[in-house]
Amino acid sequence: MHVAIAGNIGAGKTTLTKLLAKHYKWEPHFEDVVDNPYLDDFYTQMERWSFNLQIYFLNSRFRQVLKIRESGKKIIQDRTIYEDAHIFAPNLHAMGLMTNRDYENYQSLFELMQKLVDPPDLLIYLRADISTLVAQIHKRGRDYENSISIDYLSRLNERYEAWISTYDKGKLLIVNVDNLDFVDNPEDLGSVINKIEAQIHGLF
Repeated sequence: MHVAIAGNIGAGKTTLTKLLAKHYKWEPHFEDVVDNPYLDDFYTQMERWSFNLQIYFLNSRFRQVLKIRESGKKIIQDRTIYEDAHIFAPNLHAMGLMTNRDYENYQSLFELMQKLVDPPDLLIYLRADISTLVAQIHKRGRDYENSISIDYLSRLNERYEAWISTYDKGKLLIVNVDNLDFVDNPEDLGSVINKIEAQIHGLF
């Protein structure tokens, strides 16, 4: 069983990953932000470091997915390899922050990797308004995220919605998180778990 959680910056992916891992006794796999050597530089100088950052994430995510497949365990993953290629890299390219040459190189590498990885059994997409994302980003107070603009988040949200509207690699559960509080309201978490149960067991 491989469940993955997708969503924009600040949507609550890591929080929900931890809560579901605890509830189901699944092994959590998190995005590498602590040891990422490019994040600080990227948010300071996006054009210079965009390609480096995206290659680092692609490499990290590819290794993660291969480990998930080899482990044979029940896994829940914070963010997918698809989000890098369908949302973040194209957005940087469209904003003029990644050159055509680098973007083509990146996409070529992703296409190769994609042939070697299996999609998750269930993808959970956390849908959130910009106001929700901004509030969550400020709440967690990561220094390198202070410079993220509303425009940047809006562009990412548009790409997420476009990607999700055509997602066909497996089961998909969309959860609107604008009025949910997983941490402090057990009923909110319970409602999400009920929806996951229905997807996993095919109770539509």
